[in-house]
Amino acid sequence: MKATVAVALAVFLIAVGIGHFLLPGYFRTLVPPWLGRAGLLVVAGGVAEIVVGAVILAPAGRAVGAWAAAALITGYLVCHLDALWRASGDRPRLLERPVGAALRLAVNLVYIGWAVTVARGAA
Repeated sequence: MKATVAVALAVFLIAVGIGHFLLPGYFRTLVPPWLGRAGLLVVAGGVAEIVVGAVILAPAGRAVGAWAAAALITGYLVCHLDALWRASGDRPRLLERPVGAALRLAVNLVYIGWAVTVARGAA
């Protein structure tokens, strides 16, 4: 069971990392304007997710990879908190409205919990 949960996390991270390259425009919209260099951050995030996912796939690297995943996803909270701060009910996109931004934040907290669960189970 532990291995299945870890492999699922790895595949998820690799798929999302690839998504950064297939749908860069979408991922750029998630980067707060004040961070700047959205294109570079999207590429860096995609590469990081692919690498971390690959590390998790190797049982010997599973704990380190999962802790790295938790840290990486925690770093993304800056974007989700910013979205919540800037959210407005009159925005056309759900992710830019208060409920959508709150859901983004909640989902990412679940992802962090998933990564921590894998890390603790692999140790």
